[in-house]
Amino acid sequence: MIEHDVIIIGGGLAGLSAAIGASKPNIDIAIISKLHPMRSHSVAAAGGINAAIAENDTWESHAEDTVKGSDYLADQDVAELICQAAPESIIEMEHFGTIFSRKENGKLANRPFGGHGKPRAYFAGDRTGLALMQTAYEQVLKHNITVYEEWMVLDLVIENNICSGVIVLELSTGVIHGIRAKSVIFTTGSIGQVYKRTSNALACTGDGMAIAYRNGIPLKDMEFIQFHPTTLYGTNLLITEAARGEGGYLLNNKGDRFMKQYAKEKMELAPRDITSRSIMSEIEKGNGFENKVIHLSLTHLDADYIRVRLPEVVEFSKTFAGVDATKDPIPIQPAQHYTMGGISTDISGSTIIKGVYAAGECGCISLHGANRLGGNSLLECLVFGRITGNNASDLAKVLSLNTFPENKISEWNDKINFLLKKNKGERTSTIRNEMKLVMDEQVGVFRNNSGLTIALDKIKELQIRYNNTFVDDKSTNFNYDLQSNIELGYMLDISETIVLSAINRKESRGAHSRTDYKKRDDENWLVHTLAYKTELGPRLEYIPVKLTNFEVKERTY
Repeated sequence: MIEHDVIIIGGGLAGLSAAIGASKPNIDIAIISKLHPMRSHSVAAAGGINAAIAENDTWESHAEDTVKGSDYLADQDVAELICQAAPESIIEMEHFGTIFSRKENGKLANRPFGGHGKPRAYFAGDRTGLALMQTAYEQVLKHNITVYEEWMVLDLVIENNICSGVIVLELSTGVIHGIRAKSVIFTTGSIGQVYKRTSNALACTGDGMAIAYRNGIPLKDMEFIQFHPTTLYGTNLLITEAARGEGGYLLNNKGDRFMKQYAKEKMELAPRDITSRSIMSEIEKGNGFENKVIHLSLTHLDADYIRVRLPEVVEFSKTFAGVDATKDPIPIQPAQHYTMGGISTDISGSTIIKGVYAAGECGCISLHGANRLGGNSLLECLVFGRITGNNASDLAKVLSLNTFPENKISEWNDKINFLLKKNKGERTSTIRNEMKLVMDEQVGVFRNNSGLTIALDKIKELQIRYNNTFVDDKSTNFNYDLQSNIELGYMLDISETIVLSAINRKESRGAHSRTDYKKRDDENWLVHTLAYKTELGPRLEYIPVKLTNFEVKERTY
């Protein structure tokens, strides 16, 4: 059996950062990823990473903006911790070799992002995630960390409430392995593929969240799904917030910069939840183009400047929409982009199971609360990935390898063989498409009890039908039909937690906007949702938000 001290599940920026943080003498570390790390969705993060580096900025101001942006659902001790560590983390990555964009005087360039009081998003053109990933991956190679590429984790193994390791499917061979470990860190990213319209990659299927959930670890604040205001119409590719940070305008079919009606001071640089709702409101009023999109215009900016600062925006617009962004407006619409919730952890990254941690988007330390500010996700991956990796490594130093039951491998072999032998039933794609459609239509930017109930009933129906699915491909090597089927089971579990959590939260806060409960209710709902898996579906509990130095007050921009 394969053995390591620390296993990191997921090869994105949080996973690579966790591996670097865990790297210590005599600690054996492995990363397990279902695709090559440099194909992880972190490379799609575009516009910037936040830190109070500028002389006129402070970490306290960054933390206050983060807490306000979260609609006061962020745990304030977490916001303080990460914002304090932000400058050092970015400077370290620059010293490692990240090629950040610079001003003419040679200092790191920054740009404004939505919801921030000062320009503090540091960037590498509009490919910031890619630049950070390249640097972090170089560091992983430097530390000789084992990387299992195209291995898919299926399950967590727990004995006596202590982690024993994981069950993994080697995609190239179809062989199922047990891997023993003293500590496991989930860094598996987003759940975006539960939605039809999403900026997330095909790999973002919520594997880590669902595996933790199935093993008794609660998911926190799953009702809070971020919709990015500006995704390219048709493909929903991300058109980065940096386009507005550099001065882009949002225009309705009357040619008006309508954001002045919704956020008169910040306008296009309002937080993402407010901007998404504003765009959808304009479309619903009949002020959109073809009742589907709003225009993002860069045409008033210098063309050469746009090509240098936003090369990916120019390329995507031309390739996928046939639009020259230097001359014509870009057709955009909101789409699912980020999950504020995830695997519930404390401020050390620990879950309720000893030896199991989570970091990055799949985890929820409650940095983002009800709404994430742009530029804070890459920061969370860097800072909290390192913290979590360090803590998991320290635990591994003092633990012995736990008992690993061999029958867990046999159980998964039986499940896979049973599925491969089936020759009739429903196809995975049919159920997957129905799930995506109902989540898009009923659990979107605006929600209400009627629509959410429709979604919950549909998800429960699809969970039953999922038990009757089969796969056409009977091969063992790179069986993506089988992989997709397993992922669908994860996504249905996740969808149920999102919908039920949204039904129960009877208020509007951040990205959770209900038309039947339009006001924020601090008296009853200044709490985090915890969803525990039971045979009857999620069981919900609530815990208070941690408040420190920032007063809970009305949120205006």
